[in-house]
Amino acid sequence: MKHYKDAEKLAADIVSAVGHKIVAGLPLGIGKATHIINALYTLAEKDRTLELDILSALSLERPHASSALERRFLDPFAKRHFEGYVDLDYVTAQRKNALPPNVGVAEFFLNTGAWLSNTGVQRHYISANYTEAPKVLLDRGVNLLCQLIAVDESGSTPRYSLAGNTDVTLDILPEIEARKARGEKVMFVGQVNRRLPFMPGNAELPAESFDAILDDPSVEFPPFAIPKRPVSTEEYVAGLHAASLVKDGGTIQIGIGALGDAVTYALILRQKHNELFRDLVSRLTDEPRETAPFETGLYASSEMFVEGFLELYEAGILRREVEGGHVAHTAFFAGSHAFYQRLRNMSEADRAKFSMTPVSFTNALYGEEERKRKDRVDARFMNNAMMVTLLGTAISDTLEDGRVVSGVGGQYEFVAQAHALKGARAMLMLSSVRISNDEPKSNILWNYGAVTVPRHLRDIVITEYGVADLRGRSDEECIARMLSVTDARFQDTLFETALKAGKIAQDAKPDAKQNLPGKLTAALASPRAKGFFPDFPFGSDFTPEEETALRALQKLKSAGSSKRAMLRLFWSGLGAGAPSAEEAAALERLHLAQGGIANWFYSTLMKGAWVANREE
Repeated sequence: MKHYKDAEKLAADIVSAVGHKIVAGLPLGIGKATHIINALYTLAEKDRTLELDILSALSLERPHASSALERRFLDPFAKRHFEGYVDLDYVTAQRKNALPPNVGVAEFFLNTGAWLSNTGVQRHYISANYTEAPKVLLDRGVNLLCQLIAVDESGSTPRYSLAGNTDVTLDILPEIEARKARGEKVMFVGQVNRRLPFMPGNAELPAESFDAILDDPSVEFPPFAIPKRPVSTEEYVAGLHAASLVKDGGTIQIGIGALGDAVTYALILRQKHNELFRDLVSRLTDEPRETAPFETGLYASSEMFVEGFLELYEAGILRREVEGGHVAHTAFFAGSHAFYQRLRNMSEADRAKFSMTPVSFTNALYGEEERKRKDRVDARFMNNAMMVTLLGTAISDTLEDGRVVSGVGGQYEFVAQAHALKGARAMLMLSSVRISNDEPKSNILWNYGAVTVPRHLRDIVITEYGVADLRGRSDEECIARMLSVTDARFQDTLFETALKAGKIAQDAKPDAKQNLPGKLTAALASPRAKGFFPDFPFGSDFTPEEETALRALQKLKSAGSSKRAMLRLFWSGLGAGAPSAEEAAALERLHLAQGGIANWFYSTLMKGAWVANREE
């Protein structure tokens, strides 16, 4: 193993060792060795005889504003939040459709919704389950593994860790070693970043595992931090439903995002404010649910180490230890600045309770199956979906025209596990309605031209209006149960479609006309007045002024291109009167209090949006 301080020198040596056709495998998310891959990209730009293929997933980038007003909000925030972050040159080029002809990029998971209009990214997307990704990389001839790594220098010799990205690396390394033994030109290189939390256990590798390590202060930078998002009323209520299906002593897997935060919050509410939790659940449903506090606690088996796992650990909920003393097995993480700092501040003994493993361990039962079945009792695999049909088909990654929103990831695999494990359930969560150009549209459909989870694997679907248990049910029962968790504004049309298709009887229509947003707001009104269910349950990356502005900007974004909606908000803003102190501070933050026609127009829209929010 050779140490380098200069990325350009290492890149040149990689070309010398591997050759002029490099197939580079990069980990998903934050684990990419940015300086090394940027140096290789620069070489490829200068030398068109050098072929560089990059295989990866979730190549992250700073967010982009979609309007002038959003830019006023986003630019200062991004400058502060991503200060010091080093961009991936190939991502910057992709955004401009400017990749050199000798550079190819293919990914099996995309940043959600970020690449819908980019034809190059869409054309080269690879559809693969997460556990299949290592095989894809190997089949495509990967000859360079290139990863950001953590270091522990507290002892006499440095220790190295894959940190938050054991996912595909640990599955690929044995074959890389075998190819080396056969004399093939392959390399495994690491780039040290001391801002990554050092994860022990499976993630720790001996120095000799690497062919080269880049280690210099000039190539260290803050890992990409995902801004925390606000949690809506609908998401909180769906979270309450989900948390009331989790058995004490069981196993959980939680997806990323606001719905995952809502589930985490509800589980903690169940543990620490049990009387309130029981009361809310009883108001939402008369079905028997799991509402007692956790005595044995939970264990997590999840491809992603979500930030909520730390909240559950500290709340005394994530505490059921399995073989090795672990409370969680996970394959990668990506989170906020606070999340990385909390992990760095933990003792190594506490960090060791969260075992970073290959994705084949978390997402599949084959390989150590007896152990996995023993550990994953009463599992609840919770994932997000975009849309679900009345027959239980889930759409989570791709639009009807074939454009990819994100990727299948491990969703299908967790659903399959739920059917294979005794007592396990797959819980797909979604908001029943989305707002597009100020028009509500149902996320519960009759059918759709794309599928992530087929109907024969249907299990549990959760919306803000309840739980549809579909496993083992007939098509008619499935349709009726899905209608019972559908927004009332769309039930009649959906029912008539199913009736016309001969899939449901006239008298089988459920009585669910109460499924309207006002019911949800009322359900949380009293606890909200006491400080429960805040917009940001686990801290915010935004200033108070930005949080206030964000509420208005979200309303404006939902209006989209609807001129009628914008006119309504503008007219409402004209009659809104003087803004409150917090609203005035938000207008100041967006530089809208400085006079001028444009500032007056934007500030009027903002005031109208705040009025609309208060009226809902």
